[in-house]
Amino acid sequence: MANATTASPAMMANPASETIAPKRLFAFIIMVFGMFMSILDIQIVSASLSEIQAGLSASSSEVSWVQTAYLIAEVIAIPLSGFLSRAFGTRLLFAISAAGFTASSLLCGFATTIEEMILWRALQGFLGAGMIPTVFASAYTVFPRTKFHIVGPIIGLVATLAPTIGPTVGGYITDLMSWNWLFFINVVPGIGITLGVLALVDFDEPHFELLDRFDWWGLLFMAAFLGTLEYVLEEGPQYEWMQDTSVAICAWICAVSAIAFFWRVFTAAEPIVNLRTFSNRNFAIGCVLQFCIGIGLYGLTYIYPRYLAEVRGYSALMIGETIVVSGITMFLVAPLVGRLMVKLDMRYMIAFGLVVFAIGSYQMTWITRDYDFYELLVPQILRGVGMMFAMVPTNNIALGTLAPDRVKNASGLFNLMRNLGGAVGLAVINTVLNDRTDLHITRLQERVTWGNATATETLTMFMQKFQGLGDSTLMAMKQLSQLVHRQAVVMSFGDAFFILTLFYLGLSLLVTLLNKPAALTGGGDAH
Repeated sequence: MANATTASPAMMANPASETIAPKRLFAFIIMVFGMFMSILDIQIVSASLSEIQAGLSASSSEVSWVQTAYLIAEVIAIPLSGFLSRAFGTRLLFAISAAGFTASSLLCGFATTIEEMILWRALQGFLGAGMIPTVFASAYTVFPRTKFHIVGPIIGLVATLAPTIGPTVGGYITDLMSWNWLFFINVVPGIGITLGVLALVDFDEPHFELLDRFDWWGLLFMAAFLGTLEYVLEEGPQYEWMQDTSVAICAWICAVSAIAFFWRVFTAAEPIVNLRTFSNRNFAIGCVLQFCIGIGLYGLTYIYPRYLAEVRGYSALMIGETIVVSGITMFLVAPLVGRLMVKLDMRYMIAFGLVVFAIGSYQMTWITRDYDFYELLVPQILRGVGMMFAMVPTNNIALGTLAPDRVKNASGLFNLMRNLGGAVGLAVINTVLNDRTDLHITRLQERVTWGNATATETLTMFMQKFQGLGDSTLMAMKQLSQLVHRQAVVMSFGDAFFILTLFYLGLSLLVTLLNKPAALTGGGDAH
């Protein structure tokens, strides 16, 4: 690999130096905080949607758009960041993203209607998204290859830790103050990040002449393709997919605009994204791994809180306190992963991480309605270990082996894959939970008959419990029905974890297709 320091004179003061200049490292850390804030904002709000719904007098279908609008806008902006980063330069693009994210956060906090909230959330997602791939690109172009084992775990930790601890942070903020502070809390750090980036970042130079060749048609087709795809994946499971008119229409728009987008990308003089980067084998397979890791990262950040809320009846704060274990594990494991990347073949580390993740999911296939903090402890630790071992080396193999002038564009595509993986994962998990719950209810109802001694004893116990409170027989039947439904829901969670187990065990075999990356102690390109 050509040393990242040769990309431009501005990128490294001394190309031969193996040390990181303090100013450059401090500037990078400021950018990492911005990325953390942007990723955290997805999950920090998800834990408190019921409070936002009450505060804005919105319906449950309306309040779901607080999340959907952010995700759709973000998924459109992430791949766009590669072109904009080359045109505006890292310093200006990141400052605009941070300032825009901060301003829209303030507007979200002051929103008084659900329509205002959805508009500002979309703006927040679109503007803030540029910070994420810009940090990834900077990590693999600004620093010498021998320092990838330091910067790699930093961005990997932030990318995994932020979604994981989001519900915990959101629960605490909402419980201690109000839902408005989920957004107000971004303002002061956002201003500091904007000013810090403007003062310290000098990684590259802008090329404003690229804006003259901006592909507006490419942007339109990409927005239609990715925006409708995100909508279909978000809304499809709850509306029976193509049986809903809006989902069906968006699916058709997605298909047509996808064809137009790919045609435009391969024929435009200056494409809005350069898909030819996928010709690099490690990058292409790394993106597939990143997509699949996104399924687990966002999928389990969704499935654990849903179980704790629906089955255990936990509040947002209690859910956060229970699932913070994974975040703590990631934080502790990150330095170990960085040290091992210098000594071990990163392909084996990825495989190890995916297998550990699968083992953690397998332990949850035996889930019952009594699973609490201690039953979830080991699976969550394994989840944290597996995620860090899988994600950080994947980042390095995919982006760290590219020529520096290709990294900015590639970073946008790479981060897009993680987000799309999360969207697909949530859609699949929701579909599995819905379908398997229906199946288990049917099977359990076949068993719960007058000929079943256990069912009859349980019904008699409920009738005695409700004696004198009204129609005890009807109340007992309702109680038994609720018991059956809850058990069916728990069984569906076990099925979802089992599917994830098989998926990640199979995925661990994919690393055999990767070319062995060059050691982090020296140069060399892996193609």
